[in-house]
Amino acid sequence: MPHSRSTTLLLENRVKRNFMDRVIDSIEWLAAIFVGLVALDIFISVVLRKFFDTSIPDSYDFGRLMLGILIFWGIAATSYRGTHITVDLLWAQASPSRKRMIDIFATLVLLFVVLMQTIMLFDKVHLTYIDNVLTYDLHLPTWPFFAVAWLGDVSAVALIAIRTYRLIFHPEQIDAHPETPSNE
Repeated sequence: MPHSRSTTLLLENRVKRNFMDRVIDSIEWLAAIFVGLVALDIFISVVLRKFFDTSIPDSYDFGRLMLGILIFWGIAATSYRGTHITVDLLWAQASPSRKRMIDIFATLVLLFVVLMQTIMLFDKVHLTYIDNVLTYDLHLPTWPFFAVAWLGDVSAVALIAIRTYRLIFHPEQIDAHPETPSNE
């Protein structure tokens, strides 16, 4: 049985939404994995120092570089959901249409700022590669860590762009944060 045009459009939108949601979920999972890696590095380092009087070579460098990665992937994870720190004094008093306008404006400003940050961070990745910056103990290049952090920033730009698109054209697709209590 042939589908009507509206049914076909609905199916196409569902596939697009599912793809975007899978991208969003994947980026959030990567951010969570980096949190776990930083916690694991700290835990193993503390246990080795406390009980075995030894340490992982370059543990400080790895921890520092992984923390940088975590920060940029954390920006990506919080940017789409809107769970970053906000000031809602004006927003709380606004009508629903003005709230949406404030959300769109704030998201566009965030998109611009993170896009500029991403451009500048790419320059840092490039300079770190050119300068051949190495870790202290193992003399490993540090630019791959900077590149992974930069990919987190690129992911943040992508998620903020998706959020902006959805705020403007499909505000019903902006999900409430899963930790927000429901009225049901």
